[in-house]
Amino acid sequence: MNINPPFDEAGVAYQQIRKAHWDSVAKKRDHWRGMGRWYHHRLIEIYRYLVTPNQRILEIGCGTGTLIARLQPSYGVGIDFSAEMIARAKQHHPEIEYHQVDAHDLSSMDGQFDVIIFSDTVNDLWDVQRALEQVKKFCSPHTRLILNFYNYVWQLPLAIAQSLNLAAPMLSQNWLTPEDIENMLCLAGFESIRSTQEILWPLPLGGFANRYLVKLWPFYNFALSNFVIARPAAQPAEQPSVSVVIAARNEAGNIKSIFERVPKMGSKTELVFVEGHSHDNTYETIADEIPLHPLTPSLLLHQPGIGKADAIRLGFEKASGDILMILDADLTVPPEDLPRFYDAIVSGKGEFINGVRLVYPMEKEAMRTLNFIGNKLFSMTFSWLLGQPVKDTLCGTKVMWREDYEKIAANRSYFGDFDPFGDFDLIFGAAKLNRKIIDLPIRYRDRTYGTSNISRWKHGILLFRMVAFAARRIKFV
Repeated sequence: MNINPPFDEAGVAYQQIRKAHWDSVAKKRDHWRGMGRWYHHRLIEIYRYLVTPNQRILEIGCGTGTLIARLQPSYGVGIDFSAEMIARAKQHHPEIEYHQVDAHDLSSMDGQFDVIIFSDTVNDLWDVQRALEQVKKFCSPHTRLILNFYNYVWQLPLAIAQSLNLAAPMLSQNWLTPEDIENMLCLAGFESIRSTQEILWPLPLGGFANRYLVKLWPFYNFALSNFVIARPAAQPAEQPSVSVVIAARNEAGNIKSIFERVPKMGSKTELVFVEGHSHDNTYETIADEIPLHPLTPSLLLHQPGIGKADAIRLGFEKASGDILMILDADLTVPPEDLPRFYDAIVSGKGEFINGVRLVYPMEKEAMRTLNFIGNKLFSMTFSWLLGQPVKDTLCGTKVMWREDYEKIAANRSYFGDFDPFGDFDLIFGAAKLNRKIIDLPIRYRDRTYGTSNISRWKHGILLFRMVAFAARRIKFV
C-alpha cells in the first residue's frame, strides 16, 4: 500500500482551491438549479440499470448524495471532501452514511463493498491512480468499479453553458479518455470489463437521442459521458468444488460415458443429472450407473417442467458445488475439456466462461450449415448488445460461480422467463451483473447417440425475438 503523503505543495494548493470551490457550489445549489438536472436524471437512470438494489455501495465524490440514495443500497457510504456537500447529503438522505474524507487518503475507513462509484469524480482529482489504489482495500473479487467522466469534445459546450450560468461552474478538468482511465485502472490493480458512451443530449426532449442514437456510430463519439466498468485484477481461488449439471433427455446411450469421462476437478466433482421426460430408459440408466461409481458424488433429479432452461435451473438449485458447470448429455463437447473451463474461472481470467464451437473446424455432422451461419450472425449481434465479445451464444457448456448464479436467479424478473434454452438467461444475467465473460474455444464433435432436441426454425424465430428483447433490456436502456 502506498504510504507516501498524498500531496506535495502544489497538490495541497490544488485541493484547497477545489474544496472552497465545491463548498460554494453546494451553497449555490440551495437556490439555483441550472440546466444540469436533465443530465443528472439520465445518470441516475443509467446507474439504476447497472446497479441492482440491496447491494453494499461506496460512492467516491458523492456530492449531496442523491445518486447513491437513489440506488437503494443495503448499506451505503458516500464520501466527499466538501464539508458543505456532506452537510446537505446528511440532511437530505439520512439513510446513507456520509464522511468528509479526501479520496486520495482513505486510511481512516474500512469495510467491503459490492459496488464502488466514481461519478464525475476523476475529472477533478489531483492523482487519479492514487485514488483508485485507495479503494482496492474495499474490494472483494466480485466488486465492480463504475466510473463516469466527461468526454473532452464537450469542453467548449460546457464552458459556454457555465458562462451563461446554465451549468454549475467548474475549475480546470482532467479531460481523460476511456483509454487513459483503463490504463490507470491497470496500474492500480484493476481490469476494465467494458466501456460505453452515454447522454448525447443533456437537455429536455433527449429521450430518443440518449437511449438510441448515442449507441450508434457516429453519434456515440459525441456523447457527454464516458462510462467504464472494472473489477479487481484476477486472484486465483483455492480448490473450489464443482457441480457438473447434465440435462438428459433421450440420452441413455451416453450415460455410461459421462460417468467414465468427466474428470475430477477441485476439492470435489459432483454430477447432477436432470432427466426430462425421456422416451427411452435414460432415467433408469442413470439410476443403474450411480451405484457403480461410488467415488463420484451423484444426484439424479426428475424434471417436473419442460425445456432445457427449466432442467438447468433445477440442477443449479440442487447442486452443492462452488462452481456450476453445464455439460450437454450428447457429449458434442468432450467432458475432457471441462478442466480448461475450471482453470479459466479459478485463475480469475473470467467470471463466466462460455464455450465456443465456432473457432476450430467441426466434424462433418456436428453442426448443419444454416445453424453455423445463424450462430455466427447471432454471436456478432449479441457481442454488440452486451459490450463484451461473445462468439458463440448457444454452446451448451457454460461455467460460473454459484454466488453469481444466485444473483442472476434473484434478479431474473428483469428479463423474464423468455429463454427455452437457458443460454441467454445466463449470458444476459452475467452481463447485467457486469461479470467478465470469457470465450473458451472447444472442438465440437458429432453425436454418437440419439438426435438433436433443437428445432432449427422454431428456435431460430425465438432467437430473433431474444435479440429484440435484449436490445430493449440491455443496449437501449
